[in-house]
Amino acid sequence: MTANVHRVGWWTVSRGGCPTASKSLDTFGSVGEHAQVTAEADHRRPLPRGPKHIRFVELAGGAMSALLEGDLSGASRTAGVSLTEYFVTDRARWLWQFRLDQLAADPGHARWMVPRAVVGDKGLVVGHAGFHGPPDEVGMVEIGYSVAPDFRRQGYARSTLIELLRRAAAETAVTTVRATISPDNVASLATISGFGFVEVGEQWDEEDGLELVFEVSACRFSPA
Repeated sequence: MTANVHRVGWWTVSRGGCPTASKSLDTFGSVGEHAQVTAEADHRRPLPRGPKHIRFVELAGGAMSALLEGDLSGASRTAGVSLTEYFVTDRARWLWQFRLDQLAADPGHARWMVPRAVVGDKGLVVGHAGFHGPPDEVGMVEIGYSVAPDFRRQGYARSTLIELLRRAAAETAVTTVRATISPDNVASLATISGFGFVEVGEQWDEEDGLELVFEVSACRFSPA
């Protein structure tokens, strides 16, 4: 889904599971800001309350298969919530196919790959979210979320980010959370601000083009 990251630094994992700062071998800059962030990771802090009350509803294989066929009513029955046209756009269908292929290749890690519908006020489905896969060899997971146009700039993206960070912090296998954002996506850059994310590099995504790569220590947050 993404290409190799051209990094300005990296996290290393301590024996206790939390990351520590490592020197950079790259010429683009020092990793001093990483040291500051990881020092803060020694003191977990509770995540703030999101501006919107949301809940996640799993979109299992049956729901994604129905969405690929354009069967919104069938997908909604399977998921137990009323999904919208936002779930059958070309971009959304590409994602469902990608996730189904992941699940077929690695069913043992299904819980890390099954997307979630984001349900907001009055039971309205406002978008979808999830992890791009299980933690890698150093405990990094990448998050992704998308809010339907009618519900943007209302606090749903921030609330979704908080819930993903909370879930990541609750997993002992996770040490680092990654988010990749287009440099011209001002709204998404604003969403992650204030959570300790540090820009660590960039990558070229086949679907989205140039992306900035941000990471934060999962050990920074309390899962409660």
